[in-house]
Amino acid sequence: MIRDILKNAIKEAILNLSLETDDIHLEHPSDFAYGDYSTNIAMSLAKQTGRNTKDLAREIVNKILEKKIKEIEKVEIAGGGFINFYLSREFFTQNIKEILKSGEKWGSGNFLKNQKTIIEYTDPNPFKEFHIGHLMSNTIGESISRIIEFSGAEVKRANYQGDVGLHVAKAIWALQRSQHRGSTSVLTRSEVLGNAYAEGVLAYERDEKAKKEIKEINKKIYDKSDDKINLLYENGRKISLERFEEIYKKLETKFDYYFFESETGPLGKELAEKNTGKVFEKSDGAIIFRGKKVGLHTRVFVNSEGLPTYEAKDLALAKIKSERYDYEKSIVITASEQKEYYKVILEAMKQIYPELAKKTKHISHGMLRLPSGKMSSRSGVVITGESLINEVKTRILDKMKNSALADKESVAEQIAVGAIKYSILKQSAGKDIVFDFEKSLSFEGDSGPYLQYASARASSVLERARRQDIKSDIKKATTDTIELEKLLYRFPEIVKRASDEFEPHYITTYSTELAGAFNSFYAMEKIVEESEKAPYKIALTEAFKITIKNGLWLLGIKAPENM
Repeated sequence: MIRDILKNAIKEAILNLSLETDDIHLEHPSDFAYGDYSTNIAMSLAKQTGRNTKDLAREIVNKILEKKIKEIEKVEIAGGGFINFYLSREFFTQNIKEILKSGEKWGSGNFLKNQKTIIEYTDPNPFKEFHIGHLMSNTIGESISRIIEFSGAEVKRANYQGDVGLHVAKAIWALQRSQHRGSTSVLTRSEVLGNAYAEGVLAYERDEKAKKEIKEINKKIYDKSDDKINLLYENGRKISLERFEEIYKKLETKFDYYFFESETGPLGKELAEKNTGKVFEKSDGAIIFRGKKVGLHTRVFVNSEGLPTYEAKDLALAKIKSERYDYEKSIVITASEQKEYYKVILEAMKQIYPELAKKTKHISHGMLRLPSGKMSSRSGVVITGESLINEVKTRILDKMKNSALADKESVAEQIAVGAIKYSILKQSAGKDIVFDFEKSLSFEGDSGPYLQYASARASSVLERARRQDIKSDIKKATTDTIELEKLLYRFPEIVKRASDEFEPHYITTYSTELAGAFNSFYAMEKIVEESEKAPYKIALTEAFKITIKNGLWLLGIKAPENM
């Protein structure tokens, strides 16, 4: 990367002046007039050595210029001692050539080569609805998976689902009651399972008799001792999982591993019992981890009825993952409300499986809300992920009612999913999001449809050029460098930063700025024309199309050819 060339040039210049530093900070000036890169190294070293900042900056610049680096056109000293670098016309031309040559690999890296990473995300529970919280986890997890994969790592996607536990017992309790009432649709639709769960939740909270019955069902689910319950359980589980797969297909997600609480539960209980007296302790018939001893809160790992809790199961999950896939890094993505919970899990893991705890990273995300407020699975009023996609799709189709596209339905769904994903990924993962329909569906900036439309516009330009037999060529590059060129070369470093920090929003912000630069270029220039400049303008359009498409792919968003 050009950033590395500049850093090495600065480092060498400093060494030649008998100075040294481990921290060379480079940034892009907010105004292109101040160059392509800027460093405050002279100010930093002047503070350390007591020398005059501008004199030191001048010496560093002279040493750099002595090297006659072909990628650098000029170096200037700005107010306060900043050193600004202006890249050469040749650099920008060669960068366009590199983009065209690299194609779908443009922006990828190998700095994570040979690293095996398993990423767990989405985690919907059978017998419950796939709600907008799962949509958020899936969007962030899929994007991070693609970014890390694009950086050279081998990535395995994992999905961990609660197919046993009180929530299942609550749903089955209600399903049994439905059977007694003569309902015939109990095991045909996933929505019925969600409604049954909501009914079971209310009964568990309000009716002591129902609560006792649900607890008994829960035990029978674990020990598989009741044939009728087993049948309801197996059928309900199958319906839920099949429904989830339909949603994953819409979201362009495919998991490599599926883990279930029914398999982690027995091992979790065993680990808690085996380590009682060392890591865990008994309390009122339960097995607990006394987190207060290490500044955390205390949690139950096996309850007083002898059943493993979420905590025990999550501990076992780490071990089962490592046996299924020999990873160097395990990333777990959950809602931020589980942040403190996961600190306890990692602390317990550290004491039992220290090597696995070192490899595990927890990433938390905020909540996704609609202007109408927060969803509630307790009342049965759940905003499902699919209902949100369908609502956005309906609004998109309304905007497209005069379109002559043959595959309007398919494109509308791609735009709808893109709009939702962009809204989730445009800010750092830890923040809550209120989904704004108007802004999210806008074709005029800061939205998924805006990026997709810019990509489709570039496709249209390239198609017109193809029909007129104008081929892309970099030989006749323009003398002046335009904003679009000054952004295109940054893509690989944006990807690296997103990978290093597990933050897709860097790619979202960059892609939006890039789309704006292309739209300005499109408005100012006649791209497809009979002139000697046309081949380079086509090359520039093609380079933009490759970059925006790769950026959208990293966000998990499709780039329709026509809109």
